[in-house]
Amino acid sequence: MNYIYIFAFAVYTLAMIALSWAVSRKQTNSDDFLLADRKVPFLLSLGTTVATMVGTGSSMGAVGFAYENGWAGALYGLGGALGILLLAFIFAPMRRFRFTTMSEELAFYVQNNQVVKNLIAFIIYAASIGWLGAHIIGGSLYLSWLTGIDMQTSKLIIALSFAVYVVIGGYTAVVWTDSMQALILFTGFILMAYFSVQYVGGWESMLASQDAKHKAMDGSNTLGIVPAISLAVAILVGVLATPSFRQRIYSGKNVATIRKSFVSSGLLYLGFSIVPAIIGMSAYAINSELDNSAFAFPHLALNVLPLALGVLIIIAGISATLSSASSDAIAGVSILFTDIYTVIFRKTPAKNKSLLLSRFALVITISIATLLAMLSDNIISYITQMIAVLMSGLCVCGLLGRLWPAYTWQGAIASLLAGMFTALGVSAYTPLIEQLGNSILPALVAAALGGIVVSLMTQKTQAEDASLSQKTVL
Repeated sequence: MNYIYIFAFAVYTLAMIALSWAVSRKQTNSDDFLLADRKVPFLLSLGTTVATMVGTGSSMGAVGFAYENGWAGALYGLGGALGILLLAFIFAPMRRFRFTTMSEELAFYVQNNQVVKNLIAFIIYAASIGWLGAHIIGGSLYLSWLTGIDMQTSKLIIALSFAVYVVIGGYTAVVWTDSMQALILFTGFILMAYFSVQYVGGWESMLASQDAKHKAMDGSNTLGIVPAISLAVAILVGVLATPSFRQRIYSGKNVATIRKSFVSSGLLYLGFSIVPAIIGMSAYAINSELDNSAFAFPHLALNVLPLALGVLIIIAGISATLSSASSDAIAGVSILFTDIYTVIFRKTPAKNKSLLLSRFALVITISIATLLAMLSDNIISYITQMIAVLMSGLCVCGLLGRLWPAYTWQGAIASLLAGMFTALGVSAYTPLIEQLGNSILPALVAAALGGIVVSLMTQKTQAEDASLSQKTVL
């Protein structure tokens, strides 16, 4: 059995590598490599967005979470769907400005301040590496369970498997491979939910096998109302502040194409949110004594489903991790190559070396993420903590900058720092974390208050600076 799964994984990876090579042979510069020449059409934009959303958290994380908490496993999907719909209506119009990175966009909201741009660039790069680490952890859990390979070796294999086809094909390869993976994901997850429920004797039997507190649709019986809200908000913030979703905006064909793909993705994901919960609850009905809830998904694939379907399901699970990982890798490289390179070397990369440097930056980014992934095995706690610390301030910067013209660059820095330090402080106080579930809510409140208060305090200074600048020009 192990050899069959290893063989299937190897064939799948080779197929992705072949596809990436086939669709990216005409790349000549970094814009092609990082943004697919800004011409991604609707279907590919839809495919890559769906594949990234139905990623590590929605498969391994949400299924395992549903195994422990019942219907609360759907909270991940609900938060993600709302996040992508907000992106569609608030941020999709920013495609007109032809930004390359999220740090460019957020700095644009505060008079293109370079201090803000540089600070955000480093935070976003750290966030991209954090997301990459989460995907590597998720994929390695699958691979380790299936093959008996130890976790650390599995992490290296997963990282190498997506690194090869992304390094070859860049963002063009990502949108094509993601679209293929999205088909596998939806087919595999829906079939798994159906067969799992049938295996335990039908819908009523599945529900009857649950612990009583698992049956609350809002997760309040197992998590508590505030922790349940915190989890959904953490995922929403992750979508609004994750650079890989901004990459879809910058690379899309036009605003209408991006908005249509985001709305379609959000509605699909909203409907899909219940599927991981059903799979997790079915796994609980079959075996309520798993040592690690993260293994609920592969446990079903190995022990419940026919071999051929089990192989498809496992490939679907690995597709979830690889599709998300490849997108976050490209987003991180865009920041490293475009923004951080300029900060460090005080110049933009030479055009004749841009493609080679982009690939080199990609190798560096994946290597760092792999090293950090070696230190953790818990996906949900990894993701929520990373979102609260690195992304609460970014989310507030984006929303206030886009919606409030009075937002200043000093306010943006206050939002970034207040969100980060509040998340770290709350996380260090265990009794408060037990009440809240995670630190995202206080981090968001602190980031918003800090940004608003400091902006109000510095508006006069900003107006005086603008007036002085205008007089100098005249």
